[in-house]
Amino acid sequence: MIAAVLQRLVQMAFVMFGISVLVFLIFFATPGADPAARLAGRNASPETVQQIRHEFGFDRPLPVQYAIMMKKLFITQDLTSFVNRGEKVVPEILAAAPATLSLVAGAALLWVLGGLFVGVISAATRGSWLDRSLMILALIGISMPVFWLASMANLVTQSAYHDSWAFSWVPELGYTPLTKNPLRWFQGLVIPWLTLATLYVGIYGRVLRANLIETLQEDYIRTARAKGLSETRVLLRHGLRTSLAAFVTMFGLDFGSLVGGAALLTEVLFGINGVGRLTYIALGNLDLPMILASVMYASFFVVGANAVVDILYAVIDPRVRKE
Repeated sequence: MIAAVLQRLVQMAFVMFGISVLVFLIFFATPGADPAARLAGRNASPETVQQIRHEFGFDRPLPVQYAIMMKKLFITQDLTSFVNRGEKVVPEILAAAPATLSLVAGAALLWVLGGLFVGVISAATRGSWLDRSLMILALIGISMPVFWLASMANLVTQSAYHDSWAFSWVPELGYTPLTKNPLRWFQGLVIPWLTLATLYVGIYGRVLRANLIETLQEDYIRTARAKGLSETRVLLRHGLRTSLAAFVTMFGLDFGSLVGGAALLTEVLFGINGVGRLTYIALGNLDLPMILASVMYASFFVVGANAVVDILYAVIDPRVRKE
């Protein structure tokens, strides 16, 4: 078990190294483009471009350029944004990360609980009116785009009915840190949590239902029933645990990508200054250092989340521990 975990961590390190090399080559080794001019941004003076070329080693061999860039990103953390008047990129991303983590963690809790409820109840009542109703609701949730649902939520809670008793507690758009005001933090994130979780509840519920129905046809489930175990125990203890493998895989991929910046639309529409919104602004300004840092941050977080999922397999499925 320990050897498998160590092996997975080593593989993760190699994958992260490969990603960093690939991202660097895409951004700074594209033929026919001057990387110094890209970093300097629009309308930069020739003196600024020359200074950047010397500072980042763009007049030196490619491996040296890569080493300098990685040093600025991960060791000294002094990579600066020339578009935003020399602001340091890494501290900005680190400052925005708590907002993104708060948004995604709360939404993840809702969609995991909702997905488990929908999947288990639908599988337990397969073919009934309740099963069909839950699947229809799940399909509706999947079909609603996040940008549309967020816009409708803002229209209701921030404009049309903001002064009513139902939504008067909803604060204005933005993010309040948990350490500053816990109640305001919670109130400001409830609507974004529900908006972001709606899509995933439907997806996770339908996937879990399908896996549970398939698992309940296995021979060991028939054996458990033959031993006199209750249907509830068979479903929750034997069927659900085995069916969670695909559920956990999806969660690792979705959680990692959302924390890495895939919650961009939700952050932009609700005015949350997270990593996704930083990336959105950087794309609009062609702020290459910020885009580079956010891409590296997102890639590493996705790889790390998948490594954690692989390790959790051994906890969920005993068959993995025997391999």
